[in-house]
Amino acid sequence: MTILEQIDHDFKEAMKAKDEGALSTLRLMRTALKNKQIEVQHDLTEPETTAVLKTMLKQYQDALQDFMTAGRQDLIIRQQQEIDLISGYLPPALSNAELERIVSEAVNASGIKETGRAMGVAMKAVGGQADGAEVRKIVEKILSN
Repeated sequence: MTILEQIDHDFKEAMKAKDEGALSTLRLMRTALKNKQIEVQHDLTEPETTAVLKTMLKQYQDALQDFMTAGRQDLIIRQQQEIDLISGYLPPALSNAELERIVSEAVNASGIKETGRAMGVAMKAVGGQADGAEVRKIVEKILSN
């Protein structure tokens, strides 16, 4: 079952269960995915679907930080629930050891010594399964040696 099919299935289940919190988040996810589909003018592939969900996740995490700064406990709880729901549809992140191995192999094989270009190679090798900030730390560590 694709991510999109799973979201549609869970949306129907949330409607049946009258779970307003999940229903609201799933509705936003479906809308974002539909907008992306209209933008690219074809059915979304799994990597495209994952990219849209990661963008949403990043936005929600930024909002969570803002709520924490403002001390809005009521919004913090809801935002964390939404983050948890979106995260459930994303592939698991790579472990630190696996991430370092993949990035190291990619950067060393490319022979690139410039951080920006090495980041491009590393991110392509990782395939979106890791946060860019983590990859950057590893790339900088490799290039400094």
